[in-house]
Amino acid sequence: MDRIDLPRVGFGGAPIGNLYDAVTEDQARSTVEAAWQSGIRLYDTAPHYGLGVSERRIGAALTGRSGYLLSTKVGRLLRPVTVTPSERGGRAELGFDEPDDLERVWDFSGDGVRTSLTESLTRLGLPGVDIAFIHDPDDHAEQAIKEAYPALAELRAEGRIRAVGVGMNQWQVPLRFVRETDIDVVMLAGRYTLLDQSGLPLLEECAERGVAVLAAGVFNSGLLATHEPAGTFDYLPAPEHLVVKARRIAAVCERHDVTLPQAALAFPLRHPAVATIVVGARTPKEVQENTTLLDRPVPESLWTDLAAEGLL
Repeated sequence: MDRIDLPRVGFGGAPIGNLYDAVTEDQARSTVEAAWQSGIRLYDTAPHYGLGVSERRIGAALTGRSGYLLSTKVGRLLRPVTVTPSERGGRAELGFDEPDDLERVWDFSGDGVRTSLTESLTRLGLPGVDIAFIHDPDDHAEQAIKEAYPALAELRAEGRIRAVGVGMNQWQVPLRFVRETDIDVVMLAGRYTLLDQSGLPLLEECAERGVAVLAAGVFNSGLLATHEPAGTFDYLPAPEHLVVKARRIAAVCERHDVTLPQAALAFPLRHPAVATIVVGARTPKEVQENTTLLDRPVPESLWTDLAAEGLL
């Protein structure tokens, strides 16, 4: 396969898929436009994000443009509801403000991932995607390795996609993919951040094998997004011990004239396996703020001091 030249920064499409709260069509389009104007050329989405809302919005915003990379995910098919919201956990559990007429159905079979990709392209309204990620096969690892991956590898060989990846919030199953398949890329969410470097074994293996890593969830869903840590960690209320640790990190950052979100954006890119950070945004202002922070240099002495205080 012709290896993809990944950019330093990508746009994460979960927030404009109505993560936590609804985003209007105009706001979503303006947010993608702001990302484009800031020079971002990688856009990541998934059927999971708002029951296809994110895919439709990103596809509409990219129509007529060229020179970008686009990724979506397989593993969840969207189907008409067969159970009530209360029976399937409801909106609060899934985290998205979304309609109740569709539900997610797990399917990591070969036919399932082919169908998923076809349906994603319909929602996107675009001729193709560059990367197809196998999405969250936590409880389906065997099937995903034995059935989903070969199906996507076949599509890659046919030239219908350029790269096969796995995208997860844990590092152990992606490590199996790296060792047992000819996977191209890994999207690791939340496991190589200022607060959580548990995914380091995966990154080391990726570096050795030439598998590119896209680091997502660099703010751990919110705790690192502001200089005064508060909010969520991995989409749940942040535990107090992590809030305390984030505050200690922020205090060290202050000594170096660096904000906590600035350090959170810069940290993952220090590892040689990490090619890209994927950052979600729900407003043009968030895009602009993150772009500004990424352009600010972070002194090497910050990392030295954080390590010396046992914070890295």
